[in-house]
Amino acid sequence: MAVDKAIARIDHAISIVTALLRIRDIERTRRTDGFSDIGLADLVDEIGELYEPFAEEKQLTFRVRKESELIVRGDRDLLFEAIANLVDNAIKYTPESGRVDLCLTSRGRDGFVRVADTGPGVREDERDLVVQRFYRSDRSRHIKGLGLGLSLVAAIVKLHGFRFNILPGPGFVAEIVIGATSISGAAGATRGTSIG
Repeated sequence: MAVDKAIARIDHAISIVTALLRIRDIERTRRTDGFSDIGLADLVDEIGELYEPFAEEKQLTFRVRKESELIVRGDRDLLFEAIANLVDNAIKYTPESGRVDLCLTSRGRDGFVRVADTGPGVREDERDLVVQRFYRSDRSRHIKGLGLGLSLVAAIVKLHGFRFNILPGPGFVAEIVIGATSISGAAGATRGTSIG
């Protein structure tokens, strides 16, 4: 029906505008005054629990590992949004019976949140492009999306003074690198859990 299609297009346009305004707000306001100490292990657990049913629905193996206890200064809601966006993308783009890993770890004095999957990945020549607004890889055009998710992740990571890297595959591998100066609590006891 024409009315339903028109409503769907309006909803899509509103989603795009909302996402763009959110990215602009994060990039321009630099609102670090509301930062507090955030336990990343708890945040990773929460995201794992949230996405476990979606992974099960696609028959994906979903592993959540916490090899470090990291406390960082940041905005909890924004960090949740960034990590959840990476997990959401991994589940969305990974074929049935594939695998998605969410890992919190440290190496040297730096901390890492890494999301890896067994999906199609990103070609080397596209790694810088996929964080640009509206860019959609040829490998992902058949899957519904706005092409803004990784732009939002990059903006949140930059606001926190972290780094965002897309690494060579196989599959898609993205990591948020937390430098030693951003870590409030040092790596603690090794913990490990597995979901799926």
